[in-house]
Amino acid sequence: MEHPRWVVSEQELDVLKDPDAKDNYRLVLRFRDRLLEAGTLEGCYMNLFEGAVDVPPLFVGQLAHVILRNILDGSDDPLRLRAAELFYREQKATIQEGHALLADLETVEMHASGNRYGSIGRLIVEAQGDLAQVDLDVLDRANAALYWERESRHDTVISVTFGRPALDALARVIEAWVQHFLSLTVRVKPIRKIDEPHWAWHIGLDTESTAILNELWSGGQVDHGRMQRILALFALTFDDPAAMRTDITGRTIYLALSATEEGVVRMKPQNLLTNLPLHEA
Repeated sequence: MEHPRWVVSEQELDVLKDPDAKDNYRLVLRFRDRLLEAGTLEGCYMNLFEGAVDVPPLFVGQLAHVILRNILDGSDDPLRLRAAELFYREQKATIQEGHALLADLETVEMHASGNRYGSIGRLIVEAQGDLAQVDLDVLDRANAALYWERESRHDTVISVTFGRPALDALARVIEAWVQHFLSLTVRVKPIRKIDEPHWAWHIGLDTESTAILNELWSGGQVDHGRMQRILALFALTFDDPAAMRTDITGRTIYLALSATEEGVVRMKPQNLLTNLPLHEA
């Protein structure tokens, strides 16, 4: 710790007898070297996706967390801060009577062995199996201040149903994320559906969304069950259309957020940075 930039040789690592410990140190050192080479957290984050990602997903999420802490510094909107957690913490999604609720996956699993049944918890944890329920509060404008005293507990829920304020808050975080990294002003608006039959561009905010949107764009048929996994849709437009690829200048970019078959949301915020159709120059 006294010499964080120390160049550690393989001979020094060989002193460690535990092979797992050696591998762990190699991972940490590789991550440290990436940080030093990039010079900034943002630069390191962007460089991670130029080829095969060679650091653990935990490190990627922690980078996004720290960067968002800077982006949202001074924000007085608890819903934006809670929505930003999607960028670096996996969520458990539940669809109940048309409402899409997201709870922190780690929190849900941590409390799954409990015996208390909360009215909101019933909507979060699967009804069958050995999972029990967990008491959680759904944040809305009226009770959003709850977040300030409980942010480190990750035990609040947001609704990403169309028209709910948390969905709008997520759109604002997406705008801030793009602005911070790319110095581009974009407008992101939640939408109910994509009305444009032959849209120009789309970005899946997770692996499932990418696959579904690719199939729809190419004219394929997506079964009803998979379509129901789409939790939110957004329309993204550039303030400066000249910043876009010349062949689709001024066109709308569509975004989607989905859950897996198991109801888990694993957002990939890097897709917003690497897949935007930017001008060739």
